Amino acid sequence: MTFVIRAARADDLQHLYEMAKRTGGGFTNLPPDRNALTAKLERAAQGFARDEDSVGDDLFLFMLENTETKEVRGTCQIFSAVGLKWPFYSYRIGALTQHSEELGRTFRADILNLSTDMEGQSEVGGLFLHPGERSGGHGMLLARSRYLFIRQHRSRFADKTFAELRGVIDESGGSTFWDGVAGRFFGMNFQDADEFNAKYGNQFIADLMPKHPVYIAMLTEAARHVIGMPHPSGRAAMRMLEVEGFAWENYIDIFDGGPTMTARTDQIRSVKEARDDVIVAIDDRLGDQLEGEKRLCSHGRLVDFRAAYGWTQQRDGGIAIDPACARTLGVDTGDSVTNVARW
Repeated sequence: MTFVIRAARADDLQHLYEMAKRTGGGFTNLPPDRNALTAKLERAAQGFARDEDSVGDDLFLFMLENTETKEVRGTCQIFSAVGLKWPFYSYRIGALTQHSEELGRTFRADILNLSTDMEGQSEVGGLFLHPGERSGGHGMLLARSRYLFIRQHRSRFADKTFAELRGVIDESGGSTFWDGVAGRFFGMNFQDADEFNAKYGNQFIADLMPKHPVYIAMLTEAARHVIGMPHPSGRAAMRMLEVEGFAWENYIDIFDGGPTMTARTDQIRSVKEARDDVIVAIDDRLGDQLEGEKRLCSHGRLVDFRAAYGWTQQRDGGIAIDPACARTLGVDTGDSVTNVARW
């Protein structure tokens, strides 16, 4: 059974909608709304079709497809640069230290500062894998294929990349962080605000959110407890990001308080360690009779981009790959593949 990462198409709408209904809320990049998803597919088509090799306001949307059954089992996204059309807001955790001579004490107060520091950076997000496929490295295939796409189209992405992890959501779909901070100013619950943001963007945050710092000590204990914590289902994603070189630098999501992980784009491990090799042989003995290494391989530009696992072997002048991978990527001897070790 072989899975491939490919560019999303207009006829993927129903696949996206079915996956979006499974997310359970707090998943801004994959709203269960057909109109919003249609707009995403249209925007992605424009991004894949744009000829200029420069950073733009592009969205690249990918699907994980079973090549045998043609079932779509996952999805992921890359935003080439956020905040170009409207502000991209985060909270940055800072501190204010004050000293009292009379009391002989120094007081430190942790605060949340509304920030647009992420503007202009690239974002990887929108990753969802069908529960029935959460084994066999499919989540890693989804996540890491984005970095190979970035490497193959480096001039289209910023020098810094970030990923927002979904924060803690309770069983009823609410967020104690939202209730303790923004919910006090907006007069709407988390589910309504999250849905509105997914459909229309977060300009309403700029319109209604107070601009002064929020003292963390003033929040409820429940709200303080979830600051910077990922949703339980996102812990594996956080570990994958850390392996790639992403780190949490005290930025959190303004809706659910989840951590925002950042990295220098050229220092992302899959970007840095990938290599380009010419195919010198397609060998059906790889992975069976011959020693070889299973690697993540990709080929093709923009809408023709495809990524899959393949058995490989370094040989004089290039690389040998197995026939299944060659068919999946649509390559032959003489073509070049970008490939990186499978961790």
